[in-house]
Amino acid sequence: MVRIVLLVTSPRLPAGLLTAAAWDLVRAYPVFAGAESEQAVALRAAGVPVTVLDPDPARLLDAIETEAVVWLAGPAGDQDFARHLGLRLTRTPGLAELELMYGSWDPPGARLLDAVAVMDRLVSPGGDPWKRQQSHQSLAPYLLEESYEAYDAIEADNSDELREELGDVLLQIVLHARLAEERPDGTAWSIDDVAGGLVDKMIRRNPHVFAGERVADIEEITQNWERIKKAEKSRGSVLDGIALSQPALALAAKILQRAERAGLDVPLPAGPGLGARLLRIVAEARAAGEDAEAALRRATLELADAVRAAEPENVAPPSNRPAHHPKPD
Repeated sequence: MVRIVLLVTSPRLPAGLLTAAAWDLVRAYPVFAGAESEQAVALRAAGVPVTVLDPDPARLLDAIETEAVVWLAGPAGDQDFARHLGLRLTRTPGLAELELMYGSWDPPGARLLDAVAVMDRLVSPGGDPWKRQQSHQSLAPYLLEESYEAYDAIEADNSDELREELGDVLLQIVLHARLAEERPDGTAWSIDDVAGGLVDKMIRRNPHVFAGERVADIEEITQNWERIKKAEKSRGSVLDGIALSQPALALAAKILQRAERAGLDVPLPAGPGLGARLLRIVAEARAAGEDAEAALRRATLELADAVRAAEPENVAPPSNRPAHHPKPD
């Protein structure tokens, strides 16, 4: 019986990057396709003829002159053609058998390439005017907002919501990177620079994984991380690198942590002012193994629940997002 092999490849991998079985197949039998494609061009460059036919099952069946043929599926998989061909073969038993072969498939993270491509379209001429007029400064509030919403999903232990919110965080990262491509000469960078820097950092700071360094426990891994980070940054103070724009309670806890880690015994302010008293409370919380920021957040959310319970019914809460700043998601 004649074999018709539907060869499906990933549009996210370079054309011509096929499995050994797929190369054996296209070199052994005639190859047909419903349209020109980068994959067809790559096959021809490697000496494999590709004949373009109308995506009509009857035309393909009429063209079969060997024991097997290959149909090179397009980027969308040629699903309609495959369905019609399958129905035709079902109605005529013994005419031919249809097989499916994956010549390549998406590697993990392949959809990130789609995200980059879509963002490029949105920010390029003819794309989304709103995104095209943004800057790193105008987008900064959204990066914080999306991060907080992802944090809320974690606190709520809502996996589906977390997946969506992390996508919104990723949108901000991809948008910032695309805008950075249009910075003045000498200062431009791209999403590949972001990813490349991250990969290099992960490898450098995890020598127990990538360089065969032996470690005894998690504490030693953390110490190695801090040692390598300190050598990379060449910072003059133990406080260098702390995000000063983070919430005040979290900032206080981070500064106290850095001072403690460095072995610095710095007295806390003893005055009666509100700031001094709050700082002492944060220090007391750290000493007790508690997170002052998280504790205040929980207490505030309990207050929010009480406020909602005390409100008259059917009162719609006001939006906290300015109408002139549409959220980019």
